[in-house]
Amino acid sequence: MAVIEKITIATPEYWAEACKHLMKKDRVMKRLIPQFGEASLQSRGDAFVTLARSIVGQQISVKAAQTVWDRFALLPRKITPTNVLKLKVDDMRAAGLSARKVEYLVDLALHFDNGALHVKKWSEMDDEAIIDELVAIRGIGRWTAEMFLIFHLMRPNVLPLDDVGLINGISHNYFSGESVSRNEAREVAAAWAPYRSVATWYIWRSLDPLPVEY
Repeated sequence: MAVIEKITIATPEYWAEACKHLMKKDRVMKRLIPQFGEASLQSRGDAFVTLARSIVGQQISVKAAQTVWDRFALLPRKITPTNVLKLKVDDMRAAGLSARKVEYLVDLALHFDNGALHVKKWSEMDDEAIIDELVAIRGIGRWTAEMFLIFHLMRPNVLPLDDVGLINGISHNYFSGESVSRNEAREVAAAWAPYRSVATWYIWRSLDPLPVEY
């Protein structure tokens, strides 16, 4: 029988200070932040599970991703890199994973299992160094690595310019819906530093009040 993941939820300790800073520096944030009360970014799960879920969810709907994940999560007793490496490919395929996603999950497990990732040193490493480690894993690009920095490591100053929601939200909130270039988005976000992750979270909320979790 599979072991149910124990979920711990954490909120960044810098959140209140970040909100105060953003409301002082940015007219849109001054309007947006009060609309969402006590809601904040939250981190849950462990690093391997978070990245595995991001791979499973690629290019399919949220509902389909959850269905496949639930089936996959029943295969090992607990979802760890070592246990995933022991799984049979046929069983993983039967859970609904494509051949490519099976390869990606195995490569992810190998990176964790063989020490290629400096997990214990991440707290001391800068964002770009962590991104470099993560994008070396098959199936993980810069966007996924940035989501990991925001939602798992809760880094305060990530600006995911490849994120469609962020670009659309900046267009909607700052440019009356006109299309926005990456450079224009970067200029808007200059006022958000050193809390660009927090501002991004509120921009997402302005488009969809339900918080995203990874």
